[in-house]
Amino acid sequence: MRFLTLSIAALAALVAAEEVKVEVTRAVECDRKSKKGDKISVHYRGTLQSDGKQFDASYDRGQPLSFVVGKGSVIKGWDDNLIDMCIGEKRTLTIPPEFGYGDRAMGPIPAGSTLIFETELMGIDGVKAPESIIEKTVSSVASEATEGVKDAIKSKLADAAEAAKIVIADTDGDGQEHNEL
Repeated sequence: MRFLTLSIAALAALVAAEEVKVEVTRAVECDRKSKKGDKISVHYRGTLQSDGKQFDASYDRGQPLSFVVGKGSVIKGWDDNLIDMCIGEKRTLTIPPEFGYGDRAMGPIPAGSTLIFETELMGIDGVKAPESIIEKTVSSVASEATEGVKDAIKSKLADAAEAAKIVIADTDGDGQEHNEL
């Protein structure tokens, strides 16, 4: 019974966990989007959600940040959400602490901070920059957003179904508690 209670609590935590909010502020068309393993260059401005105070900006230095996306060299909120971008695309990422710096302070960023990053993909190594940026229409952006929401819902439902299978398998009626997890 204790396992059942823990399983339900874990499932509730999974559903309630905060996610990174991604707002595409300039959608553009392209033939090649960023993907995991690409070395990308990103301009950004970082502010604290709590008071709007800017803590860093590559724009101020006149030099975008370059890194390999998806390899853990930046915070998880960036690593997971700067994929599938076109050169010239802009996104605003609202990153809760668990996808940022967590419970540790980092320079001017207090522990437990939700971060807001305005980002702009400036380049992908080995990919020719477009001669001009072609912005997408509102209807094509809405269609892609709808597909993204559908994918996210499917993923959460699959996670919940897996958790339910574990709970059901553990209530097999043999009179034993299974506290393996």
